[in-house]
Amino acid sequence: MDRLNYINSANADYISGLYDAYQQDPESVDFGWQKFFEGFEFGQSGGDGVTAADAPVPNSEHALKEINALNMIHGYRQRGHLFSKTNPVRERRQHFPGKELEVFGLSDADLDTVFNAGIELGIGPAKLKDIRAVLEQTYCGPIGAEYKYLRNPIKTKWFEERMESKRNTPNFTADEKKQIFGKLNQAVGFENFLGTKFLGQKRFSLEGGEALIPALNSIIVKGAELGIEEFTIGMAHRGRLNVLANIMEKSYKEIFAEFQGKNYDADSPHGGDVKYHLGYSTDIQTNGKKVHLSLCPNPSHLETVDPVVEGLTRSKIDFKYNGDHNKIAPILIHGDASVAGQGIVYEVLQMESLEGYRTGGTIHVVINNQIGFTTNYKDARSSTYCTDVAKTVLAPVFHVNGDDAEALAYAINLAMEYRQAFNGDVFIDILCYRRYGHNESDEPKFTQPLLYKAIEAHANPLEIYKQKLLAEGVIDDAAAKKIESDFRAILQADLDASKAEDKVIESRPMFLGAWQGFHLATDKEVAASQDTAVPEAELLAIGKTITNLPKEKQFFKKIEKLFDDRKKMVEQTQIFDWAMGELLAYGTLLKEGHPVRLSGEDVKRGTFSHRHAVLTLAESEEEYSPLATIEGAAPFYIYNSLLSEYGVLGFDYGYALANPNALTIWEAQFGDFVNGAQIIIDQYIASSETKWQRGNGLVMLLPHGFEGQGPEHSSARIERFMELCADNNIQVANVTTPANFFHIMRRQLKRDFRKPLIIFSPKSLLRHPACVSPLKDFTEGKFCEIIDDSYVDNKKVKRVLFVSGKLYYELLDKQQADKRKDVAIVRVEQLYPTPVIAMQKMKSKYSNATDFIWVQEEPENMGAWPYMLRKFRKSELQLDVISRKESASTATGYAKQHASQQAYIISKAFESPVSNEAKEKIKATTEKMNKVVAD
Repeated sequence: MDRLNYINSANADYISGLYDAYQQDPESVDFGWQKFFEGFEFGQSGGDGVTAADAPVPNSEHALKEINALNMIHGYRQRGHLFSKTNPVRERRQHFPGKELEVFGLSDADLDTVFNAGIELGIGPAKLKDIRAVLEQTYCGPIGAEYKYLRNPIKTKWFEERMESKRNTPNFTADEKKQIFGKLNQAVGFENFLGTKFLGQKRFSLEGGEALIPALNSIIVKGAELGIEEFTIGMAHRGRLNVLANIMEKSYKEIFAEFQGKNYDADSPHGGDVKYHLGYSTDIQTNGKKVHLSLCPNPSHLETVDPVVEGLTRSKIDFKYNGDHNKIAPILIHGDASVAGQGIVYEVLQMESLEGYRTGGTIHVVINNQIGFTTNYKDARSSTYCTDVAKTVLAPVFHVNGDDAEALAYAINLAMEYRQAFNGDVFIDILCYRRYGHNESDEPKFTQPLLYKAIEAHANPLEIYKQKLLAEGVIDDAAAKKIESDFRAILQADLDASKAEDKVIESRPMFLGAWQGFHLATDKEVAASQDTAVPEAELLAIGKTITNLPKEKQFFKKIEKLFDDRKKMVEQTQIFDWAMGELLAYGTLLKEGHPVRLSGEDVKRGTFSHRHAVLTLAESEEEYSPLATIEGAAPFYIYNSLLSEYGVLGFDYGYALANPNALTIWEAQFGDFVNGAQIIIDQYIASSETKWQRGNGLVMLLPHGFEGQGPEHSSARIERFMELCADNNIQVANVTTPANFFHIMRRQLKRDFRKPLIIFSPKSLLRHPACVSPLKDFTEGKFCEIIDDSYVDNKKVKRVLFVSGKLYYELLDKQQADKRKDVAIVRVEQLYPTPVIAMQKMKSKYSNATDFIWVQEEPENMGAWPYMLRKFRKSELQLDVISRKESASTATGYAKQHASQQAYIISKAFESPVSNEAKEKIKATTEKMNKVVAD
């Protein structure tokens, strides 16, 4: 290697130059020289007053080889993982340079030479062969450790002291080994039993990676020792049934019933999900300590559960554990292809140290079966390891041979210790294999014949570990066989019991813990109005508090003017704009004891500079939050998020999942960007109640409105949310007044059930002079699903326009300018659950009307119209539509074209309506023409 050429051309001048460079910057020279000069200075600055500067520079041949020996130590620490024995079924790739002595300027002739470099390993002066043996055992055995890139010398020293003192070699007691054997037997026996009793059924078995089960058991035990009271776990389908049974302690009988279809309940309103997507929670005992375990339900979108687990964990840290990260830890179990290929992993990792999202460190476990469905690892990533994404946040990684159950338990325990010591993420990469295809009916030899030939001949981890324990005398053959046969007998008994029952539905209450007192809503409850008004004195007191800026703090002049205007709303006009309506909603909920969390891109100020919930002082970066100054109030959390929709929405969904008594809000910078989080919307927000019977009160604020800003800043895709609506699963609203927004936000926490709420929030209405609400609308009102027209004369109305959102104000301007009392404008504030009955009543109220029209800004194939058309197609209320023509893009990018389209919609809405007689004539003429054509 060029950088080591000095080894063969050493001279005093060269060493002296290195020493000069070291004195200027220690990092500018090799690790070995750093250590050498450290020792040299230490040795030369004794009590005799001689300084290193006065001392001669060493230049002997042995001194140079001491440097080489130190560089060898550093080389093993840094690159030893590349040569570790971690792959049970494949040969490791060859890496250059290797770890031969010659790489470090040493040779076999030096093996019996004693080097002081051994002190660096804690073994004192030692022969080179002994130094190398320690390094080989520590860094090139069944555990490969990547940690030297951590940049924090305290952390790297922490790892070296622990790994090198034990040579990365487990030293479990006989009882601990028997416990590992027992859990491994459960893992292997369970998979074998399922494979023989339910032949051909999908189970996504863990076979090949069964050592995961004793590893998880080990980390729970270790975590409990270190103060962990709760683990939240997220994983995909591979091995999930095994984790449910042998870690979460879900009964075998219930799992067998699911295979037989006996868990189906015809009376249940829920659609359910396949067994290997289901979640579970339980309390277990370990060494006299109770630990709560939660396994989150997860769809087939693999890593989608990651942010949900993180959000759920953070919510519990905030509300259950008073901010103590060391009481609860998330565990994410990945697949090798997904951890490398799914961008959500990177988004979640980037949350690790952020104030609004940190959870005190996540244990990442990768079931690395070296294949993704049928894709070889060489086609699945460009990085050396599937876990290389960990390096972006300087998370250490352990690569472990999945055949070595003890090594895996040792490594995961070390990871648990690191997490508790430094509250950082850590990865465990379990190099294993997948004994069958992607599912049990798949034939893997179609695509990987050589690999699966090797796998067929390979003993399972239990057999390998049993032979090890037999050789050590920890167990004998008879005892091992009895453990295996006893467990199989338990499985058989539970299978027989499940077969004997017509139904096996585990009775597990849904609403426990923080959800105590909540229930699944009936249709009647969803439709019922809710009292959300606030007494005038209380509302005004909160208004005064949040508009009063402390005089001792210096704010920007524009901010002071804005808050003066807000104060006038409270003390003089008592007419409130959108920002004040929103802040009053939060303030009243806080005062009533409900925490509020708001996160998203730029939410503190607000994308459109309306909210200003957090103020930055003019002469510093100190922040001031008026809502946080309300006396006796619950906590107000507001965080500008990383530039992520998918990850952050998943996080906030998880956050709301853990605490139904908090108002949890995610706001998109523009509503258009929500499509980056579509998987969370489809798989969790819209469907988790019917699939997994899990309620959630998350609020999504999606700025929406056609204002000439082009196709990327106009539409939050109302149509996509509407097509997801069914069974009262979500609430979708596009409100038009500050007071109605105030009430719908308060309603979210004033019922004893929870539903996700999607609000298409305004942009231009934030400052529209007509978009204001008087005080009485807050103190006497409630949320209005539909708002009728108070201007028109009912008997004169010939046309009724149904509209949602900011288009109302443009229609209103036209109506008022032309004094059109014959055209009523009815605002549909809640799109779903759709106020069908209230809308149909307009037919009888406006009995002389001939046209009932849905008016929208969106193209005809978008917006709420496709849903409304379907909803009212068999109704007496025969709706027509006025909109932009159907389009492949949400909006035009040309301002003039936008203005023209908008003018057309307004003009079309107020054109003279066609009488019923004329409609009948047109209909009759059309029918005659059609008959002629047919004939």
